[in-house]
Amino acid sequence: MTQRIRPGTVAAIALLLAAATGCTGQQPTAPAPSGPPAARGAGSQGADGPRPFTLLAAGDVLPHSSVIDQAAADAGGAGYDFAPMLAGVAPVVSGADLAFCHMETVYGKEGGPYTGYPSFKSPPEIATALRTTGFDSCSTASNHTLDDGAEGVRRTLDALDGAGVRHAGSARTAAEAARPTILPAGPGKGAAKVAHLAYTYGTNDIPLPADRPWTVNVTDERKIIEEARAARRAGADVVVLSAHWGTEWQDEPDAQQLELAERLTASTDRGRPDIDLIIGTHAHVPQAYEKVNGTWVVYGMGDQIAGAMINYEGAQDPRGNQSSMGRFTFVPPAKPGERWKVKKAEFVPQWYDTVTGRAVNLNASLDEGAEHLREVRDRIRTVVLGRGADEDGLLMGK
Repeated sequence: MTQRIRPGTVAAIALLLAAATGCTGQQPTAPAPSGPPAARGAGSQGADGPRPFTLLAAGDVLPHSSVIDQAAADAGGAGYDFAPMLAGVAPVVSGADLAFCHMETVYGKEGGPYTGYPSFKSPPEIATALRTTGFDSCSTASNHTLDDGAEGVRRTLDALDGAGVRHAGSARTAAEAARPTILPAGPGKGAAKVAHLAYTYGTNDIPLPADRPWTVNVTDERKIIEEARAARRAGADVVVLSAHWGTEWQDEPDAQQLELAERLTASTDRGRPDIDLIIGTHAHVPQAYEKVNGTWVVYGMGDQIAGAMINYEGAQDPRGNQSSMGRFTFVPPAKPGERWKVKKAEFVPQWYDTVTGRAVNLNASLDEGAEHLREVRDRIRTVVLGRGADEDGLLMGK
């Protein structure tokens, strides 16, 4: 198997977030059967008035060549099937009223060729699997968004549209880029409207298309706040920001993550916070959750799907296949126009088994007797709680 190591990149722009870059990985294989995902969460049911809802967010979907090979094997020679590798976490994803993923890569042409690191072009069948798993929207702003130029972005968003998955962070037209992504958190008049924003620290030094500078959102504090306020004007009750940021292979959030989280969560308009939740990706390892200025921030969820990961020392690093899923229960305000608040905050520890090619809900597996996974689960918990989130009520869920 070929070792894959990403050279570091730093994007430094005034009021922008910078970070080291890289998506490393090696190859596994081995198929296994999987069952269908569970039905949508009970929070989607209720009276016509505003009602609570649960929002789940998961980490990077990063299809290295080994992951693509696994999907081909699971399809039995008829294309690519990524749903089996996600089936183990599908009950958690589909059990939420609204679920967000992070689509790290862009899609290649129908029939390929498809590639892993360093310039990713993934099978578009991933979009169908994400919808089957229960995801409603994906952030598509990452350091790999321009791996295949504007055409790669177009193919990716076309495939997500075709599968019924909304998206935020990249765009095919200027009009699309200017329009906030707003989703209902369940059916009926009582469903909250949730805006999904997404930004990346950079694009691996690939310049934005000169005639299409809006193709991907590059982190700009002013732009984030402007989009959040535009989403409020468009009717959003809750604004969620997907932030592709941080330093790869670093368990601790870096100074730029901490500073930007502090500023964004402190920003208000008419007494109401502009951002209600920040969910982070990119570091390839789990990072802490923290309540900042009364707003939950997930600095990094880790990789939900990725090949066997090689760190900057050239060693396979099991942390690259560990992650958490964040689950937040929002409740409506006592008065119209006030903030929707998080009543319950949870994290669900997850592991991607590169031998079987399956995402594993660690707590559910421990219930079934997989005691060898306890050490992995406990390490994720230690990192997630590393900044005292348990004191603010963060719980470990299943």
